[in-house]
Amino acid sequence: MARVTGIGGVFLKAKDPKALYAWYAEHLGIKMSEWGGASFEWSDEVPAGTGTTAWSLFPESSKHFGDGPQQAMINYRVDNLDELIEQLTAAGVTIDPKREEASYGKFAWIVDPEGNRVELWEPLAD
Repeated sequence: MARVTGIGGVFLKAKDPKALYAWYAEHLGIKMSEWGGASFEWSDEVPAGTGTTAWSLFPESSKHFGDGPQQAMINYRVDNLDELIEQLTAAGVTIDPKREEASYGKFAWIVDPEGNRVELWEPLAD
């Protein structure tokens, strides 16, 4: 059975992402990386150094979270995205037909029973 293996990212909408990044940096020590968010390395990942959790802010107008009023979205790291999507489809879960592939993995989106958009990410194998 395909499954979630960790939290791949936490994403928040912000009226002013630059100002909110500065607040998080000043008060919580979260420093923005070159890619535009923060990365937290997993200390228990095997092999070491292969897992991170992203933290990022999106403009309030972003459609990345879907069309509703949702202000936060969790990205779950998964071990087999295609198999998991098949399982979720068979279970009647609402699945966004949009899929994405990037240099760092494959993405899909689902909606939970309370209407929350959830991002699923399968990192590319080295």
